[in-house]
Amino acid sequence: MKFSFPHPLAILLFFIAMAATLTHLIPSGEYQRVIDEETGREIVVANSYQEVDSEPIGVFETFIKIPEGIIYGADIVVLILIIGGAFVVVDKTGAFNQGLTALANRFQHSRYVVMALTGVTFAIAGALNNLQEEIIAMVPFLILMTDRLGYSRIAAIGISAGNAALGAAFSPVNPFGVLIAQSIAEVTPFSGSLFRIVVMAIAVAFWITWVIKKGKTVDEAIVYEHDSKSKLSARSAIILLLVVATFATMVYGILIWEWDYNQMSALFFVMGITCGLIGRLGINGTSKAYAGGFQEMAFAAVIVGLARSLYLILEEGKVIDTMVYALFNPLQDLPVTVSAVGMTVSQAILHIPVPSNSGQAVLTMPLLSPLADLIGMSRQVMILCYQYGASTMDMITPTNGALLAVLTAAGVSYKEWFKFAWLPLLCVIGIGLVAIMVAIMIGL
Repeated sequence: MKFSFPHPLAILLFFIAMAATLTHLIPSGEYQRVIDEETGREIVVANSYQEVDSEPIGVFETFIKIPEGIIYGADIVVLILIIGGAFVVVDKTGAFNQGLTALANRFQHSRYVVMALTGVTFAIAGALNNLQEEIIAMVPFLILMTDRLGYSRIAAIGISAGNAALGAAFSPVNPFGVLIAQSIAEVTPFSGSLFRIVVMAIAVAFWITWVIKKGKTVDEAIVYEHDSKSKLSARSAIILLLVVATFATMVYGILIWEWDYNQMSALFFVMGITCGLIGRLGINGTSKAYAGGFQEMAFAAVIVGLARSLYLILEEGKVIDTMVYALFNPLQDLPVTVSAVGMTVSQAILHIPVPSNSGQAVLTMPLLSPLADLIGMSRQVMILCYQYGASTMDMITPTNGALLAVLTAAGVSYKEWFKFAWLPLLCVIGIGLVAIMVAIMIGL
């Protein structure tokens, strides 16, 4: 019988079952936690790990954690549904199709420019606000664009989600990554930004070059006849500008007004309604388009929510802290450069059971800050190890619900994506490790 690679739902269910099994095999342990008065976040107390009574998760309790995980991630699930609905509304107005057609006609002999600019745009978006779930609803339009330029569906994912993940990983300003880590580690916010920007530019340039070279389906871009229907109307131009303005407002809201998912959901809901009315869909037409978008995004939203179940199982089974202790405690007796490599690899491994960048920062920074002081490593370098280890794993970790949802929306299997991404990702991690060695040498 021919082997069929597992469906994204099957992959997550497998990891959920594995997590439940680990609660029976790994000794339970806990670090003490306190509330940080400045940030209001619960952080881990260094050197406070101790074993506790085992609390393994049973079979029925594991099944209970599946709906609990979806509920736990309800704010993200709602955001995906509303963004999906809003983008279907915009699609029904014809604005996306006109915009993409006009773009393809304008750059049909310069498709590399379009791909490069798209990659840079997503990298910047990732650097600014850790763009992940928001990409899910854009997938159909990205596929349409790359198809017209002569590129594959995998190239559409690589140029968008791939660059967004790299931007987030190497960012000097990502509020969900480096800024949280710097705050907890008591490192000046935005410090080391020039170094991070240089390394990010190198990593993103390499990734974009790889996608452009390996993602082609034809040697030349597909040429479409330029007729009156392909011209961008004033109405469509206004709608597309409104979409861009919505994303700009979202980034500003996150960085300046400290928005969470609910504010973002409200913003996109308003955008969808407004675009529908501008596009002359009417109230009923806009409502029907929204309903269709909800249906299209429902499974992707559930996948993202389901990824939270795995973490809940490991947390309630009290084995997350044990895994952290086992990964990082041996590093204190190693030379600084070797410890830096070990820290990076350990952060990458830990990102499988803890697929949240902010969650991993809150969990590991209080533990690694005194460890870095002990071995003579600067806390800035320690944060680089976290960034280049944990965040880059968002590209391939099978517990990243947003990644699986993007792949599902694109009709690409995880196997196909992994086959495409693993080698350039290793090169990107290599770039990060070289950067860490340079940072140690220059005393960053």
